[in-house]
Amino acid sequence: MSVMNKVNHEDKVKTQRILEMDKVIRSGCYPNAVKLGEMFEVSRSTIMRDLDFLRDRYQAPLEYDFYRKGFYYSNPTFAIQSVLLTEGELFTVSAITPLLEQYKNTPLEESFKNILGKITSILPDEVSVDSSFVNNQIHFISDPLPVIDTKVFSEIFKAIQIKKIVEFGYRSIERQEYVQRTFDPYKVVCQKGNWYVIGFCHKRNDYRIFALSRIKDIKITDESFEIQKGFDVKKHFDLSYGVWKSDAKPQKIELEFSKDVNTYVLERKWHESQTVKENKDGTVYLSFKSNQLLQAMYWIMEFGASVKVLNPPELVDMVKAEIDKMKKLYK
Repeated sequence: MSVMNKVNHEDKVKTQRILEMDKVIRSGCYPNAVKLGEMFEVSRSTIMRDLDFLRDRYQAPLEYDFYRKGFYYSNPTFAIQSVLLTEGELFTVSAITPLLEQYKNTPLEESFKNILGKITSILPDEVSVDSSFVNNQIHFISDPLPVIDTKVFSEIFKAIQIKKIVEFGYRSIERQEYVQRTFDPYKVVCQKGNWYVIGFCHKRNDYRIFALSRIKDIKITDESFEIQKGFDVKKHFDLSYGVWKSDAKPQKIELEFSKDVNTYVLERKWHESQTVKENKDGTVYLSFKSNQLLQAMYWIMEFGASVKVLNPPELVDMVKAEIDKMKKLYK
């Protein structure tokens, strides 16, 4: 054990011992230095130093009762205001804040901050950490998130709860202008910090998925709606790929990855229905079923020449067409 690690270990042991000593003294059994030394398996001189630390560091009202031959607190309400966090607990706390990134620009962000604030307010002034874990040793990289209007977010959830039809302007990703929509909101889906609502669109007379960030001027009407019979959210998008709506039947997608991405492909779960195996030559076979051919194509293109589409033929043609379009950009 290095000198630094030894010092850290001794500090943690001392902190734990003092916290336990505080409990013993508060119990009213009037322990003396000898008894405390036997209890914690340390010398009397170590206990005396700990007692001095209690007085100096924590301002403990520590007194010695010569009749009972032991220590006690002259103020019976005194207790060390300290919380001992384990390494796992500290890691959990450290990870919470980055995970809340997906709720940015939504009312939930402020709500979670308020909750954390309330938790912090009831914690004691001192928090002892039983770990060498330091918060800045771990970093989280989040995707750029779209801005969501606070009113849109709140009204969508409210309309779902009370089952009221909403009206709003919507700008699709292909358009520059907003189109008026009348909509029965069924469910909200969050995909990596991007928020969507799925329901029945009166304009299209069909189920549609709208991104909350592209909605404006939302209004809850007085008209109620009922979720149509047979509606199943899983039928409208692939939960492994995302919220892109497709009415097509799932197809078996078969891919072959080159050796240079062997480990990367094998170590991940890409789809709930996937079959993955390593071939003798080091290439990797991956297959799964999905109706999201367009999104599959975009994902496949991320691997460049490290992947080849085996099936279905329709997806092969889509990849070829996309490559041709890319070539024209660089002529």
